[in-house]
Amino acid sequence: MGTINKNSDREWIKHRYVVASLCIVFVFSVLLLRLVYLQMIRGEEYRRLSMTNCVRLKSIKSSRGLIYDRNRILLVDNRPAFDLTIVLEDAKPLKQTLDHLAELTGDSCEDLRAIIEKEGRAAFYKPLVLKRDITRDLLAAIEAHQFDLPGIHIDIEPSRNYIHKKTAAHLIGYLGEINKDELDSGKFPNVRSGDSIGRYGVEKSFEADLQGKRGGHQLEVDVNGRVIKILKTVEPVSGNDLVLTIDLPLQQKAEGLLGENDGAVVALDPSNGDVLVMASSPSFDQNDFIGGISSKKWQVLRDDPGRPMNNKAIQAEYPPASTYKIITALAGLEEKVIDHNSTFFCPGFYKFGNRRYHCWSKYGHGTINVVDAIAQSCDVFFYQTGEKLGVDALAKYAQGSGLGRLTGIRLAHERPGLIPTSAWKKQRFKEPWQAGETLSISIGQGFNLVTPLQMAVFISAVGNNGTLYRPRLVKSVQDAKGQVISEIEPEITGGLPASKKNLAIVRQGLLEVVHGNRGTARQIRLPDVQIAGKTGTAQVFSRKAGEKFDNKKLKRTLQDHAWFVCYAPAQDPKIAIAVIIEHGEHGSSAAAPVAQELIHAYFGDPEVPTAVVEEDPAHVE
Repeated sequence: MGTINKNSDREWIKHRYVVASLCIVFVFSVLLLRLVYLQMIRGEEYRRLSMTNCVRLKSIKSSRGLIYDRNRILLVDNRPAFDLTIVLEDAKPLKQTLDHLAELTGDSCEDLRAIIEKEGRAAFYKPLVLKRDITRDLLAAIEAHQFDLPGIHIDIEPSRNYIHKKTAAHLIGYLGEINKDELDSGKFPNVRSGDSIGRYGVEKSFEADLQGKRGGHQLEVDVNGRVIKILKTVEPVSGNDLVLTIDLPLQQKAEGLLGENDGAVVALDPSNGDVLVMASSPSFDQNDFIGGISSKKWQVLRDDPGRPMNNKAIQAEYPPASTYKIITALAGLEEKVIDHNSTFFCPGFYKFGNRRYHCWSKYGHGTINVVDAIAQSCDVFFYQTGEKLGVDALAKYAQGSGLGRLTGIRLAHERPGLIPTSAWKKQRFKEPWQAGETLSISIGQGFNLVTPLQMAVFISAVGNNGTLYRPRLVKSVQDAKGQVISEIEPEITGGLPASKKNLAIVRQGLLEVVHGNRGTARQIRLPDVQIAGKTGTAQVFSRKAGEKFDNKKLKRTLQDHAWFVCYAPAQDPKIAIAVIIEHGEHGSSAAAPVAQELIHAYFGDPEVPTAVVEEDPAHVE
């Protein structure tokens, strides 16, 4: 019996050992399989998660450089903008997170997913922007529900702020998000996807100066991506500041004078080419482009017949009208087809072939010399001068005076205008030049096209006795502490093709325009400042022989453009101005008063007369 019991106990113990051994083997097998799964199958992912959940790098966007006017009045700065971002790896479960976020933002879950899909899922641990520059109310709502929104963050980024709405918009410009091709070009080493770059104006032309360098944080985060502490910081470097040449109060004055009229005003310093004013109407609000302009707003701007997105000072091309008579006078004097004492008789028309080319004064100016012809804008005098010169001689002096070519201003999309020659017409139309066309050209009609900036540069050179300057927009580039990094010096690009003697004759005529008894702009004179200038009325459409129009009955879009170019003071110019009022009818009544008011504002004269003399448009019959 004892033997049997001992055998039974031995078997029971053996059985227990087997069962225990099997359990141990099973447990170790499970652990081994789990280890294989974790190490070999999911190992890379968990290693990546471990590192990411411990330490992450966060980029810090730099502030863009500030922009000042010539007197260091701030024009453009930066403000804090709150961007709503998502880190996809932390935002789990994603559907639940997006559903909750959609309730707060008012967007649909599909819209939020579309943004994620558009940006791609490659940057799993990098913030992806869902909404830029959110409102304070939404910011508060997100902050209040932050524990219910894993992976959702608010990033504070510097955003552009154009302080003076619509002021100098075409000159200053705006920003737009960089595209893939631009990123791949290597021209923007400090810019990343989603960043903005200059798209227009000096924001574009001086992008390299304005754009700063990014910094970054090394962060310790928890498993949900929440920051535990900042381990290391590399501070961003702000972009450099620009000091422009424009005078803000004068710029605002010019824009106010343009009002609802389409057109442009350019004012320069004749001594160095500084752009004091560059106004184009209608304008636009650069702040609409921050964070991307809506398709609705863009459509409104695009479809506006006034072309608000065109800088008319450099992009719009107009017939120079009677302002071109300055060229004709200089060419005639230099080529000796006329001199100071030369006279022509004006009965109110000039008969050429079987046609009559009418003067704006239907009763004529009688016997008249070059000074009086400029002052009274006698078409007949310049018809005959132009006839003696020929189109190619006129073109030589026009092109030598800076017309028909780019001024070289540091703004994109400048247009060259057009100064026709006989060769140009032959090539363009396969037709020879007609002698009668020279008569139209000599008074600034026909094929002639100029920009307001070109005319401002030209009249500046007349005022300063012959020196052509490249228009200067930026005086200096400075760092954030105000230390000058670089000065942009005035640049002479050439000289008028005229002697000092002949320039003096023309300058006397321009003075008589305002201060002569029969000058076409005599009633814009100021009490203490002498103005020298020239009116012009540019036809918008060709008129057939014998065809007469009552401008008051024409559609606004068919009425003539109004020109006035001038400088002041006449003997020692400090400012030169070109004004174009689209469909303003007469230079003396629409454009000249704008220049008068600007000069008054610039010099601070006590009185400004308001009455003006209307100049009838030149016409062909």
